[in-house]
Amino acid sequence: MLTFKNFNIADWFSFYRIAAAPVLLVLAYFELREAFTWMLLISFSTDAIDGYLARTLKITSARGSQLDSMGDQITLLIGIVGLFVFELEFIKDKLPLLLVVFIPYFAQMIIAFVKYGKATAFHTYFAKLSAITQGIFILWTLFFGPVLWLFYGVIVIGVLETIEEITLIFMHDTWTKDVKGVYWALKKKRKGRKAKENRESR
Repeated sequence: MLTFKNFNIADWFSFYRIAAAPVLLVLAYFELREAFTWMLLISFSTDAIDGYLARTLKITSARGSQLDSMGDQITLLIGIVGLFVFELEFIKDKLPLLLVVFIPYFAQMIIAFVKYGKATAFHTYFAKLSAITQGIFILWTLFFGPVLWLFYGVIVIGVLETIEEITLIFMHDTWTKDVKGVYWALKKKRKGRKAKENRESR
């Protein structure tokens, strides 16, 4: 049975992002753009903090990875809600391009749930880069207004990251956390094959 004592400080930062979501929705509903944006900035910041703490204090875990991924996804979703509320004309104009990103993204989530029964937590370098660019774009747009080159950068990086995520799902038969990327996954598989061949040749 889990108790509060079972969760570490990095987990609690992830919990904060999840708990902040309904508050952010209320701020968006009442169109309190400035308050919404500053609170969203705090939520995005906690993502970097909990990852740093988990690595530094060596308190990473499968549960923590899942919580982190859940907090990331919820925060991103809330950020997108904010764009629809406060920058609706821009979003409507760019909706076809946004679908280019979100259709593969939702497909990836479905594939993961079918195969693993839960969302992935690979936390690849590409995923981190994508999260950073998405956060910067959303916050910049809400603070100052949309910038096209940043928007297109988010689209390109998001599509590439989703393709890598789907590739990793097909490469791993069981749920795996903290995979740096396809290159590192292939490298690990090669090492595993060589180790198996060495054992069999003895």
